Amino acid sequence: MADRRAARGARRPAVAALCLLLAAPLSGCGGHPAADPVKTEVQRVLDRRATALLGHDEPAFGATGTRGEYARLRALPLASWTYRVTGLHRVRSGATADAELRYRVAGYDRAPVSVRRTLALRRTAAGKWYVTADRPAPKAGQQLWDQGAVTAVAGAHSLVLGTGRSAGDLRAYVRLADRAVPAVSGVWGTGWARRVVVLVPHTLNGMAALLGSPAANYRGIAAVTTGEVGGAGKAPADRVVVNPEAYAVLGGLGKQVVLTHETTHVATRADTTAATPLWLSEGFADWIGYLGTGRTPQEAAPELARAVQDGQVPTALPTDKDFGFSGDPTRLAQAYEGGWLACRMIAAHWGQPRLGTFYRAVGAHGTRPGAVEDALKKVLGTTPQAFTAAWRDYVRAQLD
Repeated sequence: MADRRAARGARRPAVAALCLLLAAPLSGCGGHPAADPVKTEVQRVLDRRATALLGHDEPAFGATGTRGEYARLRALPLASWTYRVTGLHRVRSGATADAELRYRVAGYDRAPVSVRRTLALRRTAAGKWYVTADRPAPKAGQQLWDQGAVTAVAGAHSLVLGTGRSAGDLRAYVRLADRAVPAVSGVWGTGWARRVVVLVPHTLNGMAALLGSPAANYRGIAAVTTGEVGGAGKAPADRVVVNPEAYAVLGGLGKQVVLTHETTHVATRADTTAATPLWLSEGFADWIGYLGTGRTPQEAAPELARAVQDGQVPTALPTDKDFGFSGDPTRLAQAYEGGWLACRMIAAHWGQPRLGTFYRAVGAHGTRPGAVEDALKKVLGTTPQAFTAAWRDYVRAQLD
């Protein structure tokens, strides 16, 4: 044993010398790559840029490169804004940096939104790097400021951010969102942020760009909610994204129902998991949206009413596939209406509090198989077969 220890010790100087000889220019002796000085310098530029933006210091921001982003972002109330360079690519005109941008809207986001960005940089004659462009990374959705200067209007429970619209235009959204938040809390409870951020792009194409999907997927859809989870945050930073073209053709009640529906998604996000079927999440949001409006089942579910009156009562609850935006619009409408009637039936037969308990129980299951079945048994004391049969009878009775 002593001889082996001695032999190993005798080889160490040779190993150390080899490490110094071969690896020193590229890495430390422990095998870690040496820091790229250009990447480090670019990171410092972006750190200064972020500090200047948060400090509302336009000259300091301009010293790091183009000022276009500052003009578009200055109205956005930010609590944090940081870049982390994840890759650097040298090009003939300078460099391109891949970066993770993490930002948090003050008073609204519990966790930072994390997005991928691509920054173009050049070098001055004195050797200093500066930013010439900051845009979404390939296959990443746009942010609202990519579409123009952001206008921000805050309400009691909401923040509405828009592009290409006046503050007066956006106040109409604020009024509706401010009514939606307490309406949702009155049913779901107060265990959520009780604030909502609404994004109003100028066009349908702008909405689609924010969501990173083709515009055709959202034609006729008035609004959607998207949740983006930050690194250590337990709650997502949700955004209600409006399709201004479809939203504009709605009446006052329709606009309120839409924003209350989407606000429900924000409130229930922490309890909505992979186990939650869309008939429940969308139906519950519609149920709260229509609650207290006085709309009859025939008025709220016209497509399903037509089908029932033609003798076509659905045989099963809507599947997730039925809710696809790019599919048949009649089938989509019937899916939403069927989910709404299922939740309305639970509230009518078992009581409103039991509906909320059922929703939470399904989401708490964690995985889809068995989630609805277990919640039906434990919360409502029924089976999937009995529930579906009762729902079919309810649909027929309400719509025929």
